[in-house]
Amino acid sequence: MKKQFLFFLCAASAVLSSAGEKPNIVYIICDDLGYGDIQCLAPETSKIPTPHADRLASEGMTFTDAHSGSSVCTPTRYGIMTGRYSWRTKLQKGVVTGFAPCLIDEDRMTVAGFLRKQGYATAIIGKWHLDFQYLDPATGEAYSRKEHKTPPVGAKIPDGPLHRGFDYYHGFHHARNMEAVIENDRVIAHDDVVNMLPRLTEKSVAYIDSRAGNEEPFFLYVPLGSPHTPIVPSEDWKGKSGLGDYGDFVMQTDHVVGEISAALERNGFAGNTLVIFTSDNGCSRAAGISGLAEQGHIVSAHLRGSKADIWDGGHRIPFLVRWPGKVEPASFCDQLICLTDLFATVAEITGQSVPGLTCEDSVSFLPALSGEKIESTRNGVIHHSYSGHFAYRQGPWKLLLARGSGGWTSPKENEVGKSAPRGQLYHMGKDVGETNNLFEENPRKVAELLALLEEDVARGRSTEGPDSANDVSREEIVLWKSEGKKSSGKKK
Repeated sequence: MKKQFLFFLCAASAVLSSAGEKPNIVYIICDDLGYGDIQCLAPETSKIPTPHADRLASEGMTFTDAHSGSSVCTPTRYGIMTGRYSWRTKLQKGVVTGFAPCLIDEDRMTVAGFLRKQGYATAIIGKWHLDFQYLDPATGEAYSRKEHKTPPVGAKIPDGPLHRGFDYYHGFHHARNMEAVIENDRVIAHDDVVNMLPRLTEKSVAYIDSRAGNEEPFFLYVPLGSPHTPIVPSEDWKGKSGLGDYGDFVMQTDHVVGEISAALERNGFAGNTLVIFTSDNGCSRAAGISGLAEQGHIVSAHLRGSKADIWDGGHRIPFLVRWPGKVEPASFCDQLICLTDLFATVAEITGQSVPGLTCEDSVSFLPALSGEKIESTRNGVIHHSYSGHFAYRQGPWKLLLARGSGGWTSPKENEVGKSAPRGQLYHMGKDVGETNNLFEENPRKVAELLALLEEDVARGRSTEGPDSANDVSREEIVLWKSEGKKSSGKKK
């Protein structure tokens, strides 16, 4: 026991000492990659080879209870960048579609802006999907989505990543505008969508190569657009999986991890780089979930549901962390974390306090990297579905304010019988597949979790600190979406 204590003490000291070293941080987030799509996470039901993600897991830590901030794209990305749940903004459901002012307020600190203040070079290579405007370079007038299905080459962006903490940007806004290639604050070209993933791979590697010999640490955020639709594996990858285009696209996505890892090693960065690999939500039904299942591949593994749902298959995601010398190889962590937790984690890594009234829903998972318990001031984690349904998770208990999936999987809300309970309650430790609804059997637990959720909404934050303000009125944050009922929490 004494030896074990000394090991964890030394490991913790090693992690904390990294604050002086300022490690590079590479954050790779896939788009619509299910928990069961990674072979090492579900060896019995994953039929798609993912050797590079598997290697990352063998060299680092696998989190088995990590969740995105939402079961769909935009809200999760907002949470990663700000450390704050997206439903605190005007975005109460769904996603943004571009040609509009940025969802992140200009005066709100992002994780990129915070790291830049700590001396980091910051870059994003990939999908933004948090809105920005496209301006006519001659007149300065904003182009509209109605008039331009694809933003014109030369369009200027006044409120994109470069205006939210990043030094460099190469990528696209979202899937429906993937033809428009953006560099920094301009649309520079139109290109076939099949070329986007190879482009992002090449640019990510080139960025790492460009840092060679530079002592300034860097934060590289790589939000891939795959394996989201359009599902377009390159010719070299077609047929590789034996499971069709989706399996091939997942393999090509996994290849990006290998190329980035090789670039870090080639340039001598691997030893002092924290690499995180994850996904923004569960696998989409566009992948052909039932067809894949017939071939033995279960996209959500042992979890119920998929993208858009409030069930765990919608938001429990792969989360692999490699940090040589700091994280024990082939280790596991079953502690509950959320993708909003990046901000508080990097703040602790760099030894800095986060600015006041920022990252209100972020908790540092740094202790977990050395095998210790996360010291959370948050009572629980809030889940959110595509249609805006809420769930609250505390320890093994999960309360769902939905009668069905709250998303795209049957039974949807309008498919549930009138005699069914108005909500769902599961003990995730005993019933991770969410099959035994205890809502009516345990009203005390329902009331307890609902009260915590209402408090977190009303305070404008779920962590310890001064009350903050939601961007919208309390009346606009509807907890019981299927009933249109608001919380009894105080107005913010």
